[in-house]
Amino acid sequence: MPILGTNLLLIQERLMSEIDDIRSFVAVVDAGGFGRAAHNLGLAKSIVSRRIARLEADLGARLLSRTTRGVAATEAGLEFKARGERILSELAEAREAMAQQSEGVAGRLRLSMPLSFGYRHLAPVLAELAQRHPRLELDVEASDRQVDLIGERFDAAIRIGSLKDSTLVARRIAPVKGAVLASPDYLARHGRPETPLDLARHQCLIYSGNSVVDWGFRVNRRWVSVRPSGRLRSDNGDTLLKWTEAGLGITVLPTFIASEAIRAGTVEHILWRYPMRESALHVVRPPGPYVPGKIRVLIDLMLERFGSAPAWDPCQAAVEAKIAAGELSREDYPADEHQMA
Repeated sequence: MPILGTNLLLIQERLMSEIDDIRSFVAVVDAGGFGRAAHNLGLAKSIVSRRIARLEADLGARLLSRTTRGVAATEAGLEFKARGERILSELAEAREAMAQQSEGVAGRLRLSMPLSFGYRHLAPVLAELAQRHPRLELDVEASDRQVDLIGERFDAAIRIGSLKDSTLVARRIAPVKGAVLASPDYLARHGRPETPLDLARHQCLIYSGNSVVDWGFRVNRRWVSVRPSGRLRSDNGDTLLKWTEAGLGITVLPTFIASEAIRAGTVEHILWRYPMRESALHVVRPPGPYVPGKIRVLIDLMLERFGSAPAWDPCQAAVEAKIAAGELSREDYPADEHQMA
């Protein structure tokens, strides 16, 4: 019996060692180097290097090749990485399934969210998530910077707009519409633009937080781009809203920022006859087929609370009312034309 117990212990240790080797190899390929992979894993670089060397020796194959930018997987390495990721995914899924049977969703969810949207709309949802799952820990960074999910060890991020090509997995949650805004005072002093081209004669308040500067409008069944000009810029939507309310110019903001001001009458939604390109709200996570339970419950709750017709979007409701009153035709404002840029 002691011999059997010792053998089982040795088998268990060997199995865990092989899993650690696979996890280290996947991390090195994803990071493109040993140093960054070691940092992401919280290990010494020498430990990660030894694990990869042991793995290659056991397999009798070269899995990595050095490049001018670091390391890259060989053809055999790519095949092994795909299989290794499935093993790690299934192991994580099995562990979580067992844990959920006894205690529900648990663990630490490290999340990045944009500042304005997070404060206005996501913080209450996260509070509800914490109440539903008392064993779930939340570590949330509110910032408009795009974090490196893998390098900074985030479990997920909330992102708005067109997503760049990447290995990250994205789940679309809800549409995000933009609105052209001006204060009643500004319009009284400078006049109301009747078409997007009229914006050239106005002071525009410009969002500097992304690479797309032009404002896109649908005019007579085609998309027209307008380059806004003005002396005031900011990478924060709330700042632009305050400047707009102060009568400093015309801006474009997502309705999740502007909705309360529109309802209060401190700003007006202008040029509503000319739809703007629609973007979307996403949850993004690191690559892999398995969705951890802590991310799955976040996605489910966001879909439940936001869905396809978010409560923050009064502009579409106003347009629908104008269509119903005969002030605007459905052909002028077709809802199905709103697609991601």
